[in-house]
Amino acid sequence: MIVRTWHGCVPVVMGDAFAGHLRKTGEDHAKSVHGNLGVAVKRMTFRGWEHFFFATWWDSLEAIKAFAGENYQLAVHYPDDERFELVADPYVFHHEVDQITPL
Repeated sequence: MIVRTWHGCVPVVMGDAFAGHLRKTGEDHAKSVHGNLGVAVKRMTFRGWEHFFFATWWDSLEAIKAFAGENYQLAVHYPDDERFELVADPYVFHHEVDQITPL
């Protein structure tokens, strides 16, 4: 299993609107791809910015490429991202996961 993580932030006043946008774009897109095992979003406020940490779990690198394309190390962007004044990491991280212990 591979976890793919991304971080981006928007001004606090855009936080709720961006959360909805992220659900309709990144979450729905990831969940629609064969090989996706789950999606999680963590959100926090810090110094006037709403930070979003987006994690997706995948069964293979091929599934990640189906989601992100051949340049899968780059963040996936969606139309209207800039409308929220999004400041996003251009790269994502991929981590091999050996085991998950249920909560």
